[in-house]
Amino acid sequence: MQKVLRLLTIEKLIAGEKISSQEILLKKLRGAGIKCTQATLSRDLRQLGVSRIPDGEGSYMYSLTGTGRSQHERGSTVNMLSVVSEIVEAKGLMVIRTIPGHANATAYFIDNSRRYEIAGTIAGDDTILVIPRNGISLKQVHTCLELIIPGLHNQIRNGSPETRAV
Repeated sequence: MQKVLRLLTIEKLIAGEKISSQEILLKKLRGAGIKCTQATLSRDLRQLGVSRIPDGEGSYMYSLTGTGRSQHERGSTVNMLSVVSEIVEAKGLMVIRTIPGHANATAYFIDNSRRYEIAGTIAGDDTILVIPRNGISLKQVHTCLELIIPGLHNQIRNGSPETRAV
């Protein structure tokens, strides 16, 4: 889960501060106790969909505008945690079970995170089919879901059956 922590920290730093270069971001990560190489950071920025935008002062800064969530959506994470009961892996796909009546809202939340790893979802009343893009492993989808709904896997382990492979 080191990667999840690193990705969450990168998102938090970029959302909270004006960061103009990878060198500055690497220093801030090290200050937060997270060690990584420039190459790893570059891959993480690509995975997060981070872009560089003008800062209004003739320079550029990193932005999460492509994948950033609104304050309302971030607040909804707690609601998502309370409705997800199980995650099942099945032949390269993932099934998320929710309490009845909540699959559509949860799938909408996942789809609107606009994560590259997830091509889309199909939802019923209490079941969501998560479809990864070509070349994306289920491990990467798990990491992605943890970024979308922080604490999801701990909730599943502590409150319900383990994630299962079928």
